[in-house]
Amino acid sequence: MKKSELAIINKHNGMNCCQAVISVYADELGFDLETVQKLGAAFGMGMGNMSGNCGALVGAQMVLGMKEFTGRPIAAKSRSVYAQFAARCGATVCIDIKGVTTGRVLCSCDDCVRNAVEIIEEMS
Repeated sequence: MKKSELAIINKHNGMNCCQAVISVYADELGFDLETVQKLGAAFGMGMGNMSGNCGALVGAQMVLGMKEFTGRPIAAKSRSVYAQFAARCGATVCIDIKGVTTGRVLCSCDDCVRNAVEIIEEMS
């Protein structure tokens, strides 16, 4: 099964978007499920209030840092993740993605999770 699909299953089984993205990299990063849940707990609903970046994007950036950081800056890769997520999802802020003020949903939560994982997979 693709990591992106497993992340969606984890989301449907009680994880928030951030936790779901991180969860599929847990073994690779040396995390147990409890660590994944704690690390991503504050990043549901766009940092808890829908006014912050999407939790799936935050999770992707966390995974990027864990996979890529070697003591040197990874800002270029981080910008790339951000730009790709914005292009695929139509925005980066949860309230905009969910269309709360416009009435137009740009991307479902499942697709945000899927896109976040696929972006990380494509960078690997």
